[in-house]
Amino acid sequence: QVQLVESGGGSVQAGGSLGLSCVASGRTFSSLVMGWFRQAPGKEREFVAAVSRGGGSTSYADSVKGRFTISRDNAKNMVYLLMNSLKLEDTAVYYCAADTSSIPILRSAPSRYDYWGQGTQVTVSS
Repeated sequence: QVQLVESGGGSVQAGGSLGLSCVASGRTFSSLVMGWFRQAPGKEREFVAAVSRGGGSTSYADSVKGRFTISRDNAKNMVYLLMNSLKLEDTAVYYCAADTSSIPILRSAPSRYDYWGQGTQVTVSS
């Protein structure tokens, strides 16, 4: 079992920045590939970013590439998402997710992730 708790959501104006955090417990954190996903009202959950177990490899959705940065601190069991140059279309509930697979691939499909946080709302306004 893995428990994930996100924090850091809120409201920000377009062009601004916001940072999200997720703390994990229940399993050796460094064995987990971690991802961030988001879901806007009426839309399916979509991939945002993923980071490898050691933090050396990352993957991003095209829509956030160059604006968002995912990172992790294995000593603190934390994964982060720094969001810059926020756009109205970034408004969504953001979820932290853990992939427990033994295959160290950075996956973008939500179905590949085994554990999810409760989500944190990010609202970008004009």
